Amino acid sequence: MIAEASASDAAAVVALWRACGLTRPWNDPDADFALALATATSTVLVARDGTDAIGSAMVGFDGHRGWIYYLAVAPERRRSGLGRALMAAAQAWFAARGVPKVQLMVREGNATALGFYEALGLERQPVVVFGRFLEGDEVR
Repeated sequence: MIAEASASDAAAVVALWRACGLTRPWNDPDADFALALATATSTVLVARDGTDAIGSAMVGFDGHRGWIYYLAVAPERRRSGLGRALMAAAQAWFAARGVPKVQLMVREGNATALGFYEALGLERQPVVVFGRFLEGDEVR
């Protein structure tokens, strides 16, 4: 069963993200989870087996495109179709809001994820992503 998360899911979902190697020291996954639930244009979808969180996808609409982050499937549940089900649920969430296009980012060198998304029909985009960390009002 895949449904929108509630605040009580935070610890289990963040633990799943960590188990899947999706977190990085410069991102606070607890804050990411809380912010996704606090805004009207984003949420976290959770796949459950009973009370266990076995998969997730953070979805958000920036007014132009839909974005998927933290797509995670518990390592012991991979290759079961759960990743496809989470992607379908994410796309349904976007479609219900009239979002015209979905995008996501994959870390360079993650051949497994690249193959997964390509098998689902997603295409590499001819863009380069730039970024900068902001610290308070100052740019570092």
